[in-house]
Order: sequence, then C-alpha cells, then structure tokens
Amino acid sequence: MTSEAEASHIRTVIVGVGNCASSLIQGVAYCREMGEDAVGVSFPNLAGFKPEDIELVAGFDVDSRKVGKSLGEAAFAEPNCTEKFYTKLSGQTAKIHRGPDLDGVSWHMLQNPADRSFRLSQETALSKVEIVAKLKELDAEVMIIFLPVGSQKAVEFYVECALEAGVAVVNGIPVFIASHPVWAEKFRNAGVPILGDDFKAQFGATIVHRTIANLAEMRGVEIDRTYQLNVGGNTDFLNMTEQDRLAKKRESKTEAVQAVLHDRLKDTDIRIGPSDYVPWLNDRKVAYVRLEGRLFGGARTNIEIRLDVEDSPNAAAEAIVAIRLARIAKDRGMSGPIQEASAFLFKHPPEQIEDTDAHDVILNFVKGGEAPV
Repeated sequence: MTSEAEASHIRTVIVGVGNCASSLIQGVAYCREMGEDAVGVSFPNLAGFKPEDIELVAGFDVDSRKVGKSLGEAAFAEPNCTEKFYTKLSGQTAKIHRGPDLDGVSWHMLQNPADRSFRLSQETALSKVEIVAKLKELDAEVMIIFLPVGSQKAVEFYVECALEAGVAVVNGIPVFIASHPVWAEKFRNAGVPILGDDFKAQFGATIVHRTIANLAEMRGVEIDRTYQLNVGGNTDFLNMTEQDRLAKKRESKTEAVQAVLHDRLKDTDIRIGPSDYVPWLNDRKVAYVRLEGRLFGGARTNIEIRLDVEDSPNAAAEAIVAIRLARIAKDRGMSGPIQEASAFLFKHPPEQIEDTDAHDVILNFVKGGEAPV
C-alpha cells in the first residue's frame, strides 16, 4: 500500500489574493524549485505530502488589478506590498475570479487615495451557485481564506460554497468558524473538515508572547499585567484602523495568550492587538511585548521584547502546513473541526493546547494515532 499522498497534487483555491496569498504563491513556487533545500519549512513531510505538492488552481478577489489575472501576475499587484522573495511565478497560471464584495471591503479602504486602497473590479461578481460550480469544475480539495479582518459575511459566504462543493476549509483569519459550535456542526453534517481560526504566525508576536508567558508560569512567576502592541504598513493594518473590524482580531490574539495563563488576567491588565498603521513599514510588522510580574517574595520583574518581522511570509509558512493537514483529514473521511491539526497553527482553535504539546499532537495525528491526553 502506498502512502496517503497520491500522485495528484493538493488542488487549492485562495479566497482573498492579498499579501498573505502573495507569500503563499511565492512559497509554493519556491518549494518546487528548492525541494529539500528550501529555507524555513516546518513539517517538510506530512504523510507523504510536501509543500511542493500544493497546486493553486484558482483565486477569488474583488480588486481590478487582480481579477482576471493569473495568480502569478496578481501576487505582486498593488496594493500588495510584501517582500518579493521568489519572483519566478510564470508557472502560477490559475485565474482569479470576481467574488462578491459583501463586507470583505470596508468603506474606508475605498476612500484611501493611496495605492493601498481597494479598486473594485467592474466585472460582475460570481453568484454562490456559480462559485460552487467552479469549485466542482476545478476538482478543488482545499479552500484557504485570506480575506481582510472583519469580513464576517464574506467568510460565511465562501464557507457555505465550500460546504456545498465538499471542499475542505482552512480559515486563516479571525472570523470564528472552526471554533464556533454552530458552524462546527454544519461541517460535521456535511462531512467536510475545517481547520482554524486565525493563523498563529511561524515566529510572530503571538507565539513569542505565549512562550514568554508560559515560561513565566512554569517558573512560578506571578504575572500581573501584559501588553502586545503591533504596528504595520500593509493593507491588513490599514483595514484594522476601523475599530469595528478589529474586535475579533483583538479577541483572538488576547485569548491565545490568556489560554496559557493559570489564572486569567483582568481585562484591565491585558491589552493585545494591532495599534497603528505606518505606511512606510509596508509588510513589516513591529511588535512590542511587555510582561510585568513578581518573583519569589514579591520581588518585581518585567521583560520587554521588540519583534520585527515580514508579516505575510510568517503566515504563509503555516498555511503550507495547514493545507496539507486539511488534505490528510479529507482523505481520511474526517469532518468538522480538526482539533488535532488546529491548536498548533491557529490563535483561536476549537481547543487551546500548550504549544509544545500541540506540536506533538500534529505529529501523532499525521501518523494516524489518537491525540495524546
């Protein structure tokens, strides 16, 4: 009997061809060229699936600079501003289709005169029936969602399309689907797996913050208060200057840190989330993390960290893992939230697991075992 990885690639569609999608498109092409020499790949082999086995077969977007173009062309189209770490994208020929606006486009993102604003395509948006038909026509196996933060209705629209088409979902943003009991039941009833919600970056602010907080707890430090303040210059940070769109993001990031604490901090003692938009940072995110606490006998201590990262490759690295795990779950006939595959990769999974344990849970899941207690 052969491994779970069949000859066919993992046929994947991208919803929202922004900076994270650009890094994913570049990353897939990069891994195909470099193979085992690719830098920064976590979980190089998952049940026989490698990063280069991901095949991007379509995209959905609303911007006139992307709709109708190939994924390779759109990867570097404005308003994308992420690092160009691999530019040989002639093989990424899949087409980008015009999706519906819904709440995927905020009002202020249309008003910004700079190139970071959205420019809506004049093409007619595909209907739900047409998108479902397109997913079936493409034999799509996995849908990854990279819509702007706050796109509740748009995410739910595409999730419904995936459910009808029988396509596994990877939800990379803080709209709670995998971690919401109503949506979880819909996926179980449809026999479709979902991973989510909201990517924990490969080496980003949340994973670093969780690690420091967990270390303090493990060493008996009494944590009194903490913050994580993030600034960046990409479209996501511009989008999140509208506070109503930021609420779920702040909740997702806050709960990811609260989950590693023995005793929850009061709301007034913890503040986590995007804080400002600095255009010249482009896709760089700068995070300032501070933790204050008490050592033995109540002696004071504090730690401050400044983390400076390219934001979108940090998420794309985990997307390449999640897409392969979604395919494994689909091949095994699993449905509903895949908890074993979600806790390590996402800020707001169905169940929070300490990160080193969650890493082992993924390995055990890939081997086909039960999640360790």
